[in-house]
Order: sequence, then structure tokens, then C-alpha cells
Amino acid sequence: MSGKGAPTVTADGSGLRVAVVAASWHTEVMDGLVAGALRGLAECGVQDVPLVRVPGTVELSVACARLAPSFDALVALGVVIRGGTPHFDYVCSGVTHGLTDVSTRTGVPIGFGVLTCDDDQQALDRAGLPGSSEDKGHEAAVAAVATAVTLAGLAPRTLGS
Repeated sequence: MSGKGAPTVTADGSGLRVAVVAASWHTEVMDGLVAGALRGLAECGVQDVPLVRVPGTVELSVACARLAPSFDALVALGVVIRGGTPHFDYVCSGVTHGLTDVSTRTGVPIGFGVLTCDDDQQALDRAGLPGSSEDKGHEAAVAAVATAVTLAGLAPRTLGS
């Protein structure tokens, strides 16, 4: 975990509709990620944020696909801890591709707050809990809002341009 080189991102998301979609595995880590995301959204002026819980990280993509038409931005939160089988690689690849597909297909930014860690300690270090060195839930939420604000300021693309 470097944490080095990360930009300072701020955005005024007042009036934006943003939902948080969070997996349910690894309760302590997920509670930290959710709290960080909600705090980040509040700091950006986003109010009335629905929290949608899904069973696991794989289910984040389909939930975001369903929610995208109704929101200006989404925040996807999950954690995958490496085990002794290739399952880790399949889940990490699948959720990354799935969320990227939803975002590019719909034009709705999705803050990527999915931790992919070798062990529990790495996840705890990134969860935004007391003693954590990083707050990836907060970072994902602010990135989603900042991207939505940036996209709102872009002229719509027309054919041939």
C-alpha cells in the first residue's frame, strides 16, 4: 500500500443523487468502508444517501447496473481477501470488469471502493477504521462525486464530433 501520489480531491456534490452499494462479507472492514463513504459524501454536500447491501462483492456489478439509471453517481464497496485458490483472481477480475462496464455503458461514475488484499490486516489498514492508514471508502465516494461534477460540466457528445 503506497498511498503516495494520491491527489487531493474535493467536489461540491450538492443536489447530486448518489447511492452506496456495499457487500456484506467481512463486517468490520465493510462497516469502516461504509462509514468512510457516507462521511465523504456528507463532506461533498450529498444528502439522503441510500445504502444498498448485497451478499458479496460479485453482486456489486448487477446492483449498480440496476441503480445507475436513477443516480448521478454510485459508490461500490467490497473486500476480497486472497485465499489458497484462484477464486480471488476470478472475483477481483469479474467485479473490476463488471463495474467498469456498468459505468462506461451508462455514463454513471462508480467510485471503486473494492479492496483486494492478501490478508485481513491489509484490509483493516485500508478500511478507514481507527488506526487504519487509509480510508478507501471515503476516497471512492469523493472520487465518484468529483467525476459526476466533472462530467456534468462537459458538453454532450454529438455524432461526428
